[in-house]
Amino acid sequence: MKPTPLTRRHALRTLAGLGSYLTLRHSVRAADSSASAAAAGTVTLGGDLKVNRLGFGAMRITGPGIWGEPADREAAHQVLRRALALGVNFIDTADAYGPEVSERLIAEALYPYPRGLVIATKGGLVRPGAGSWTPDGRPEHLRAACEASLKRLRRERIDLYQLHRIDPKVPLEESVGELARLRSAGKIRHVGVSNFSVDELARARRIVPIVSVQNRYNVADRSSQDVLDVCTRERLVFIPWAPLARGHTGQGLGTVAAQKGVSELQLAIAWLLAQSPMMLPIPGTSSVAHLEEDVAAAAVRLTPTELAAVG
Repeated sequence: MKPTPLTRRHALRTLAGLGSYLTLRHSVRAADSSASAAAAGTVTLGGDLKVNRLGFGAMRITGPGIWGEPADREAAHQVLRRALALGVNFIDTADAYGPEVSERLIAEALYPYPRGLVIATKGGLVRPGAGSWTPDGRPEHLRAACEASLKRLRRERIDLYQLHRIDPKVPLEESVGELARLRSAGKIRHVGVSNFSVDELARARRIVPIVSVQNRYNVADRSSQDVLDVCTRERLVFIPWAPLARGHTGQGLGTVAAQKGVSELQLAIAWLLAQSPMMLPIPGTSSVAHLEEDVAAAAVRLTPTELAAVG
């Protein structure tokens, strides 16, 4: 087959198509640069902490495997500062991330903190080594962990302190009871829980007011749907961890994302926001570019037909 000769008309058509592509690419970049977490709307924690309904999870600003220091400390600082510039005013972390590294990076990058920034952290998991996550729900450990987080974050009181996971060796009531005492002592403003079932949440709420639940939930894993339903009904904030379901988004989500001209990750966040007015996704990343992509999802709206197509 002979190649088609390149005529002046063909060349002009090619250049016109390239110009359209570059214009579209520029407009997407412009939209990303002006994106704001405020486009997701707001949600209120504990009746007094109003935040934009798209937060930032600070787990991945640490080293590989959530262990040790990041390869580029200033790059981690830049991600955190860019998050605030994009309207993010809820940051979630934990003493186990690093361990201790994520909390230190937040303070290094953002202290003194701007008015309205809510920092949530967690205690109850220890890291004996890379790849190890061991529950420790003993009251004495939780008290020491809370005190250490206060120092690393340079705060007098933690806005939201969450029990990271129930320790099977310690009754739930003892662990949550210690958080209640820390709240009474003024060390904690609000108490949250993580990786809890409906029954465990009910038991915790008999001890102290619980304002949030952080469970795994995404398009591919809806095993905490019953917990989300309780949170929606009782006006408790639901914070989905692993909100992006990387690599397991499903065909429906990919199809709708292509139709709307957004990435699958952006559509996964938009899908989460559509599930409940109490939903507060916290996608995390160590990249400013990925952060901007995530925050742009706050403005994506899904119709009932599109939600049904996702499945």
